[in-house]
Order: sequence, then C-alpha cells, then structure tokens
Amino acid sequence: MNARLRDTFNFLRKATPRRVGNAAKVLGGYYYSRFTKKPYQMGMPISISIEPTTSCNLRCPECPSGLRAFSRPTGMLTPETFGTVIDQLHRELWYLILYFQGEPYLNPNFFHFVRAAADKKIYTATSTNAHYLSKENARKTVESGLDRLIISIDGTTQEVYQSYRIGGKLEKVLDGTQNLVAAKKELKSATPHIIFQFLVVEPNRHQIADATALAAEMGVDEIRFKSAQVYDYENGNPLIPADGSYSRYKQNADGTYSIKNKLENRCWKMWHSCVITWDGSIVPCCFDKDATHKLGNLKTATFKNIWQSPDYQRFRGSLLQSRKEIDICQNCTEGGTVWL
Repeated sequence: MNARLRDTFNFLRKATPRRVGNAAKVLGGYYYSRFTKKPYQMGMPISISIEPTTSCNLRCPECPSGLRAFSRPTGMLTPETFGTVIDQLHRELWYLILYFQGEPYLNPNFFHFVRAAADKKIYTATSTNAHYLSKENARKTVESGLDRLIISIDGTTQEVYQSYRIGGKLEKVLDGTQNLVAAKKELKSATPHIIFQFLVVEPNRHQIADATALAAEMGVDEIRFKSAQVYDYENGNPLIPADGSYSRYKQNADGTYSIKNKLENRCWKMWHSCVITWDGSIVPCCFDKDATHKLGNLKTATFKNIWQSPDYQRFRGSLLQSRKEIDICQNCTEGGTVWL
C-alpha cells in the first residue's frame, strides 16, 4: 500500500462515534459562524498542539527558540500538565501534535507523552531536527506508538544545511533518519510515517531536486516542500525564494513585498484546534509564538470553560469582523479551508 494512503487509513482508524460526532458539531459551528459573522462554537477541539519544550539545540534565524528571543517564560512540559490535557480532551481529541516551539526530544518525558496519547487511540505527530535520533531513541520512537514524524532537512550538503539550521550537523540528521527507518523494519512497524520537510529559502532552493532524490535514497515515506515564514519581509529578505511558487510573499510594483494570503475574515483553526504551551497556557494557533493572546491557563480553569469562554468567543468574533487587524494573522498563510 502507498505510504501516504496507509497513513490516511491509520488516521481514520482513530475514529470513534464520539470523535466523529464532535467533528460534525465543530464543522457545523464553523460554517454557521462564517454565515452569520457571529462566533458560535459547538464541540471540543478535533486537533491540538502541545509544546514539550521551548529549548532547542539549534539557532535557526526565523525561530524564537533558535534566536533565544522569547518574551514569555520558557521551560519543559510536565507529566502533570500533559495528564490534565489528555484527561479532559481524549474522548473528542483525534489528532495531537507534540510540537510548537523547541526540540521535542529534549524533554525527558517525551516518549511518555506519546505513549499516553497512543494508549487513548489518539493520532500523534511531532517535528524534530533529528539530532537526537540515536539507535536507542529511534527504537523508543517506534515503540512509543508515534504515528507521524516530520524531520527538518533543509539542505543536502552541510554548507547549505547549516546556512539556515545554524549549529546543526546534516550527518546527524541522516544518521538519525537511518536509525529510524532501520528500527521500523526491525520492529515490523508501519509507523511512524516519516516525512522529510524541506523549508524552501533562497540559499537552498537549488537543492530541491537533490532533496527529492535523497528522500528516496533514505527510504522515508514522503517529502514535503514548505514555504518559510519571514519576520522582516516588507523590504525584501535574502531568505525569500526568487521562485515565487515557493514563497509566501509577492513583490509589489514599488519593490516592497506583501503576503500572498488575502486574509479573508475566517479561519478554520479557530474552531477546530488550538495550542497549549508548556506551562498550560492556551493560545489560538501556532502563529502566536510568543503567546501574546493567552485565552486561559489549565492551572486555573478547565479546558472546556476556556474553549467556550467570552474571551475566546471575542477573539473568534474579532477575526470574523477584521482578521487583518489581528497581529498574529498578518503573517499567516492559512485560510478558511477545512483540513487537518
């Protein structure tokens, strides 16, 4: 069976009547809100992201973890906070992303988190720079029940790779990938579905074909090319690809740049998902990297009360009225399309 199709079937196997019913309610609430321009939330999240840590071993230039430039507290997710989330959400939750900022494998409880979610039949995914995929960790990854693993590759030679993944070693990424592929074969496991993610920036754009060949050679299940978010883009940036098909931005007649997204007054993410930071704060989405729009904290309220709170509804309402005025939306590529 094709690897992508197998991954899709694996996701669908996590369905339960309660999760399907919840997804239908969330979808209905979203379209009702779009039609009326008034926020109406039914159901609980279909998908959430939880942040294992803000720590990272690399210094990537467009990442708060890499820049060590957070304006919020930094730290590690604890089993207690994670347990609170799973206890409150597992009946409806279908898809769990164990990633926001930082390198997930730096949290010593990472495999515990995956196993706890997998035991609840939740589809689990994470993203890594693969520097910690030793043979032992690769085996633990497979045994944990992780469903999907995204490996950031971003270059096929050390010189190009390190131009963005500052402080990184391509050799470690490839060794880690080999370890994981070997562990899957040894344990006769179809999971995790391994994705090479190639963040296309101008310095590595010429290696797109090489990356495709490398993915096939390494035996990963899939390769995806992703456009890069750039903070300072208005006057151009050396990271913006000259090939516009790989860029989130377009050059205007006056030489300045603007985001391609029309920023229509709708966003599916505000209805079906959210992000929970390492310390239990709930923020609207992954574009709120500094958690400037905290809508509550699990240490002081239940998730359901936060999810349906007046503050959350006001945020959804402001998006329906004028999304362009919300700071975290102004550099966003997401639209109103329903997908996970």
